[in-house]
Amino acid sequence: MAKQGYHHGNLRQALVEATLDLIAERGPQGFSMAEAAKLAGVSPAAPYRHFPGREALIAEAARQGYEIFVTRMEAAFDGGQPNPLAAFMATGRAYLEFAHSNAGHYVAMFESGLSVNCSPELADAAGRAQAILIRSAEALSAHLPPDRRPPAAMFAAHVWAMSHGVVELFARGNPGARAPFPPEELLESGIAVYLRGLGLIPPDS
Repeated sequence: MAKQGYHHGNLRQALVEATLDLIAERGPQGFSMAEAAKLAGVSPAAPYRHFPGREALIAEAARQGYEIFVTRMEAAFDGGQPNPLAAFMATGRAYLEFAHSNAGHYVAMFESGLSVNCSPELADAAGRAQAILIRSAEALSAHLPPDRRPPAAMFAAHVWAMSHGVVELFARGNPGARAPFPPEELLESGIAVYLRGLGLIPPDS
């Protein structure tokens, strides 16, 4: 069924929403500009008023995804958690929840093959998302002496990679269907093992 966004005067957003639906259904390479236009309820030429091509359309979908992602990650980190470890774990759970509830955005962001540097706006949004994890990592390691403190950007990147791996292997489609444990439990236990190895949390945390 054709989208109704254009008829409300927002052709650009109607195209983005159509693109998100197509990405979630077929993947980032599985549709054309003409198909996005058809789903949005406009002519095949209409998208080119706002986007030079399909990659630009996907990049805008990814940018909007990062904006949602940043909001949720910030809410998780700043959401009244009792300590830095709880805040750090909350960002991991927010990552999994975002991947589950915003499949089209997630694929546009992480599986489309587009560089985050393809537009300044996308690069800025992606940078802000990364900064939240780095900020939470810095808070978690602040109690360690500087000479024993691992680089926050390094272990933030490792945890991001771990989160992405859990999503890809165990949380796509039917969460937990291919694993003996829920994705959230897998991620939290994996993060705990990793942080203990770095000396950031004691063995009984």
